[in-house]
Amino acid sequence: MDSDERDIVDYLSTCHGQFVSPKEICRRACNKKRYREDPDWAMPILPRMADQGFIERDGMGHYKLAEEKKKDRKKWVAPDIQKILEESGKDFSESIQMPPDGDPALIPPPAPPEGSKH
Repeated sequence: MDSDERDIVDYLSTCHGQFVSPKEICRRACNKKRYREDPDWAMPILPRMADQGFIERDGMGHYKLAEEKKKDRKKWVAPDIQKILEESGKDFSESIQMPPDGDPALIPPPAPPEGSKH
């Protein structure tokens, strides 16, 4: 990722998942001098970044930062917490994955409750 792409990603990360017009990205993702010299500097970069998956484009041609896949995220559990959970007598086999080498366990994110619309 080059510096122009990094500037675009940094700016879009401040927009909290909202779609932003390419003109607005050109204006706000750089400094004033850069914008005065070339007001459309980001126009060729945005479609390339969308193809690479860094950003998403809507039907109006506006862009936002691509959302990360939350299904693959796992949480770390400290060894002392893992020991407390094991000593509680409850079954956490679906939540805690014990690695064979004794490293701290990873807990996947909880599944949504049955019957929920989310």
